[in-house]
Order: sequence, then structure tokens, then C-alpha cells
Amino acid sequence: MLEIGSTMPDVLLEDTDGRDVRLSDYQGRSAVLIYFMRSTSCPVCNRHVQDLVRSWDEVAGADVQVLVALPAAREEAVAWKDKRRVPFPVLVGREGTPHEMLGLSRKVFGSMQQSGSVLFDRQGVIRHSNVATMPTSGYDKKGIIAAVQALRD
Repeated sequence: MLEIGSTMPDVLLEDTDGRDVRLSDYQGRSAVLIYFMRSTSCPVCNRHVQDLVRSWDEVAGADVQVLVALPAAREEAVAWKDKRRVPFPVLVGREGTPHEMLGLSRKVFGSMQQSGSVLFDRQGVIRHSNVATMPTSGYDKKGIIAAVQALRD
């Protein structure tokens, strides 16, 4: 579903303040990088988010809105965001998880939630997609930087 060159599906999500977030709302305004965490308790995913925060200017900067998607209830997402001081909007699903809505499934007999990152440009076209079952493979920083640079060129 999240193939490079395809259009990002327009799904309705919710941020930690309870506001509706439609991915199509970003079209024409900014490119968007969504990082999908396996869970709030995944130490690898938490390190990936910390790296995104530390290297935000290098990874995205003003050209790209970074969003973090959690397969969790809004209350859990609020607590996680506050505890970790995440400056990016954190999204959860209204009906199901953002992961389910965008095709990231649970693998290995339903025990492992896929994680990864997706970058779509101002027109909503996917320019980078990295989805993995193993959490150590869910964050491709070099791929993200290359895709963001290609948007700028």
C-alpha cells in the first residue's frame, strides 16, 4: 500500500490533543515524514524517535513536517509524548491504528507490529517507504535524508 510513487492514502487520524488530522491536509503545504513505532515500550523505536528529534534539521528541517504514529490509545500516546518531550505531532487512529489504516500489519503470528517510515511530498506522492518487521530495520536514516534531499533538488 505504501509504494514509492503511489499517492498517500487519505486517512483520518487523531493527534494527542484530540484533533482530527487528515493526511490530505498537508498537500500543497509541506512534505510529511511519518515514523511508525511498534509500540510506546519498544526501546529500539524510542531510540529512533530520539534520533529524529536530535537530527531534525538534518533529516527534515523546515521543508518537512515530521509525524509519529503510534498503535496505541490517545491517553497512552499523550503520556508517552510528554514523558519523552517529543516536539512532533503524535498520531493515533480513530478507528483502528494508523498502522492498520496504512497497511502496516502484525507479522510473526500476529506478535510483531511492523514499524517504519514514509515520506510523501507536497503533492502527496510517496518518495520514501521503509517498512520492516524487525524494529532494528524500521528506521532508514540514510534513506530518509537522501529522499528529503531529492525533494530539495
